[in-house]
Amino acid sequence: EVQLVASGGGSVQAGGSLRISCTASGFVFDRFSDMAWYRQTSGNECEVVSTVGGDGRKVYADSVKGRFTASLEKNTAFLQMNSLKPEDSADYHCVARPRSPGLAWPGDCPVDYWGQGTLVTVSS
Repeated sequence: EVQLVASGGGSVQAGGSLRISCTASGFVFDRFSDMAWYRQTSGNECEVVSTVGGDGRKVYADSVKGRFTASLEKNTAFLQMNSLKPEDSADYHCVARPRSPGLAWPGDCPVDYWGQGTLVTVSS
């Protein structure tokens, strides 16, 4: 059974940085898998923040482009978040799937199969 557990969230002031991680058990991030970082706000708004394809291609939402950087290391995914803004406050989760080139990630938060998230709070 694959389990994904995010950690590293916390409270920071605007302009600060955080590095969150997502550790997978029973799974390795490799060329046979894609992964995505989602975030869900307290108002239940959902956004795909970043995706990393099995080919290593990274895509970022316009809202975080230039500020967030995703990386992978074996069974752990990282999201380095710099120049944080209050609107980045959300519960962050990672999701993985078998390599599926060209298949868009769902716009709705996949709450049925994502694991434990980590809360990021950015104060102004």
